[in-house]
Amino acid sequence: MLQIPTKTRKTRLRVYLGTPRRPRFVVELALIALSYWVYSLIRNAVPERRHLAVDRARQLLDFEQTLHIDFEHSVNHAVNGVTWLIVSMNYYYATLHFVVTIGVLVWLFHKHPGRYRAVRTVLFLTTGLALFGYFCYALAPPRLLPGGGYIDTVLVHHTWGSMASGDMKNVSNQYAAMPSMHIGWSTWCAIAIVMFARPLWVKVLGVLYPIATLFVIVATGNHFVLDAVGGWLTLAAAFALQVLLNGRSAYRFPQYPPDDPRAAVEPARDGRDRAGDQDHGDDRAEQPQREPVEVSSSP
Repeated sequence: MLQIPTKTRKTRLRVYLGTPRRPRFVVELALIALSYWVYSLIRNAVPERRHLAVDRARQLLDFEQTLHIDFEHSVNHAVNGVTWLIVSMNYYYATLHFVVTIGVLVWLFHKHPGRYRAVRTVLFLTTGLALFGYFCYALAPPRLLPGGGYIDTVLVHHTWGSMASGDMKNVSNQYAAMPSMHIGWSTWCAIAIVMFARPLWVKVLGVLYPIATLFVIVATGNHFVLDAVGGWLTLAAAFALQVLLNGRSAYRFPQYPPDDPRAAVEPARDGRDRAGDQDHGDDRAEQPQREPVEVSSSP
């Protein structure tokens, strides 16, 4: 039996992973649903280890005080005094985390199919890496820190929005605060929007989204500032892994895969969106075509 050399198999795998392909809706929908189900299952199955999580929260707060970035308590109490604002933030925390992320995925699927798989891989890797953080570093959020004086805004204002508050706390791990996936996911959305969106106002909204999310997670007492830093570091690690898998950054893939009819008219962006052979093909396509000459067979 003929065996393919290991080096050849690795080369084929690298080419396969680095080649843009049209995503399939059913497959992607199943992958997203399955990955989130597994993520939720594992996240909520991680032992809570309450005493250890609380001790770590105190240590983290002490470290923030050393860095002079411990403004969670002030923001939490100040915003809680403005009812309409804190209630809005409670619903922001509960909904936009999913709505915006799904919206960006749908946008990439339809408008940037050549980049979709690679950019989606970054999101999956970020979420997967976060599970290790939850397991290895159980951490209490500010609102669950005994004696900390933080306000659980969901409970106080009787709004829904936290899986770790009210009746939902019995089916959710309350001590999975590090890293913050609200920050990880919102920053992932922001980068995709800034890189690929065309209107300037859309790019501005993309930049503001993770900034607003940082303010919300602190004001609602759900995360420390360093939880957000953990989310950014997790996202950065996911980007590095994605480059190793695909051989290039997710943002250097072409907008359309080669088999997409729109690829023929895709504008080049500083030579980064197309492979070398595609560039040559474009040059040939731009050359003027000669009109066919009719040759008469009559004398």
